[in-house]
Amino acid sequence: MIFISPTKGKMTLEQVSRDLAGFVQANPESSFKLIVGTDSQIREEVCYVTAIIILREGKGGRFYYAKEYEGIKPSLKERIFYEASKSLQIAAELTRYLAVTEVASLDVEIHLDVGVHGKTKDIIREVVGMVTGSGFDAKIKPMAYGASKVADKYTK
Repeated sequence: MIFISPTKGKMTLEQVSRDLAGFVQANPESSFKLIVGTDSQIREEVCYVTAIIILREGKGGRFYYAKEYEGIKPSLKERIFYEASKSLQIAAELTRYLAVTEVASLDVEIHLDVGVHGKTKDIIREVVGMVTGSGFDAKIKPMAYGASKVADKYTK
């Protein structure tokens, strides 16, 4: 999977993890939040966008995103679970890459494109359980900006 950095261009996930580690190591006095979120949009095919965001709390951050297309148009529930599984897969791989660096202690949040209002409210518990059962923190709308704002922007 190839990620795009608005400032650095195309990068592999390993390159993204090295860039994240360098960003954190260059600012050791700061607090950081690492976020992974996926959103999708249906047109002729489904466009899935996974975003990785590193926030230097109170001082901005960086983000990277990857797009994938799929011809099969799943139900809303299937799509939400697929988005969550994409985010979990990327978060697990990032955690593995970062484990060999000095920033292995970064907590990862998974931002889910579900909320208490709208069609996804009935599956919140299931999707959040899937994420927390995998050892990550889960955020839902309106706190899930990684999925609902950053990733969503690049599905259009």
